[in-house]
Amino acid sequence: MSDDQVTIRPLETRAEYEACVALQRDIWGRDFMDVVPATILMVSQQVGGVASGAFDAGRLVGFVFGISGVRDRVTAHWSDMLAVRPEARGHGLGRRLKLHQRERLLAVGIERVYWTFDPLVARNARLNLTTLGASPVEYVSNMYGDTGSRLHRGLDTDRFIVEWRLRDPAVERRLAGTPARLPAAAQEGPIVTLALAGPAAGAPLDNAAPLPDAPWVRVELPADVARLKADAPDLARRWQQSLRRAFTTYLNARHARVAGVHADPDTGRWFYTVDTTGGDS
Repeated sequence: MSDDQVTIRPLETRAEYEACVALQRDIWGRDFMDVVPATILMVSQQVGGVASGAFDAGRLVGFVFGISGVRDRVTAHWSDMLAVRPEARGHGLGRRLKLHQRERLLAVGIERVYWTFDPLVARNARLNLTTLGASPVEYVSNMYGDTGSRLHRGLDTDRFIVEWRLRDPAVERRLAGTPARLPAAAQEGPIVTLALAGPAAGAPLDNAAPLPDAPWVRVELPADVARLKADAPDLARRWQQSLRRAFTTYLNARHARVAGVHADPDTGRWFYTVDTTGGDS
């Protein structure tokens, strides 16, 4: 599949809406309880919502869906779902779908978008924070409860709520490919991690110990949580508990700013970079 073969456009026919329902079940599993039905996909577009697909030779290989409304007295959009078929990943379709969504929302005067993602999933963190320039505004423990999805089994549905300010200069710089500039201290701050260094590697973080109190901290996340959920589910749960403790403290209680996410090129370890002072980007 080449990029020029894929067309991204709003869903139009009943067959396309039904194909989107089928794609949801293919991605989240046959027992997924929160499938968005064809009628809601259709009518959402009558009130500023977005229900669009990525089509490869007429076949639906990805989609983005969201609804529009009011948040904090400002017109806003909640981007509820984005998915790409496994065989179509690696071609930038997630980014293209989000840019299509941005274009359609700006056309109707909406400049703020919100959605959620699992903070344990490194590739999604990179798309949302590094590529798109969205910013986490809250960490919610077990936000969706048990959805019946095979993707969620074994873990609570902890989520970041992120805000995407479509006209923000920092967002426009990320979309243009300009990396965020962080001070040296951001790469040198203390690490909050599940694993301890040295002989105790692999030991759980002491939940009674205080979290680091420094202007910048780095919160480690697993490089491949999908593998952990399959091979070491207990370890995956411990990673979730580590991130939950860190972000309910730094982000929710102390109003810190999650400045970005990155992989260390030498070790392959992944970190969220957190400005505990809550400074602007």
